[in-house]
Amino acid sequence: MNKPTPRGIRNNNPLNIRKGQTWLGLSPTQSDPSFCQFRSMEQGIRAACKIIQTYIRKHHLTTVREIIYRWAPPADGNDTGNYVRQVCKRAYFFPETCIHADDAIELTRLIQAMAYVENGVDIDRQVVFKGVLLALG
Repeated sequence: MNKPTPRGIRNNNPLNIRKGQTWLGLSPTQSDPSFCQFRSMEQGIRAACKIIQTYIRKHHLTTVREIIYRWAPPADGNDTGNYVRQVCKRAYFFPETCIHADDAIELTRLIQAMAYVENGVDIDRQVVFKGVLLALG
């Protein structure tokens, strides 16, 4: 029996961005009651990258730990400590590694690892990189 495709993958929203903002690249039909649906995986990654860049630039959350504690806080029922550990293991970061808002390689590694934690499946690194490049303009 085949496993169902994870919601974040079905929605082209691998970091599971909740509805609330009008993102570039949203699908014209938004049938998911809670999460954004994007036209392409790259557009979903672009939006996630833009949010992470805001965390870094506006909120001065620069470490992997700080970013993930904002992204998936324990108050929302997340096992945030485990999320940080899994991302660090997959991306070869330390929890205190600083992520730079304009570093495509760091952002790609971070988002690819976060997407795995969110969905339990890998997203092709080239697809993630393309989405990050869209965010970097």
